[in-house]
Amino acid sequence: MKNEIKLSILSDKKNISIIRNIIGCILIDYNPTVSFINEIKTVLSEAVTNCIVHAYESMPDKWIDINIGISIEKVSLEVIDKGIGIENVDLAKEALYSTKKDEERSGLGFTIMELFCDKLVVESKVNEGTRVYLEKKW
Repeated sequence: MKNEIKLSILSDKKNISIIRNIIGCILIDYNPTVSFINEIKTVLSEAVTNCIVHAYESMPDKWIDINIGISIEKVSLEVIDKGIGIENVDLAKEALYSTKKDEERSGLGFTIMELFCDKLVVESKVNEGTRVYLEKKW
């Protein structure tokens, strides 16, 4: 059994709660634990927030693509933007690293994504965008 969902959302902060609700509704039919749903919601909202705040620098008219894959063994998420990209992915994955040093930010959330998922892949090119792939086994 496999299901795939493809979504495109505008980079508006209001869409973070919407996408969290959408993923919760999608997953509920697979009878996951509440912890599983909350962890998926958290990693997805972290990745989407990165697109909004860092990749698109809070310009709400840019698009974020989200691909969701569900199989009997795992849930996979892919979050893609065409923003400014990440110059140094290893540095960006460090706890508390942020491109917005003048704001109260607690990093890019990659440490949370790594904690809650079984796999995290970040691919990025400066001025072309970023692809974050997350995988969590049931």
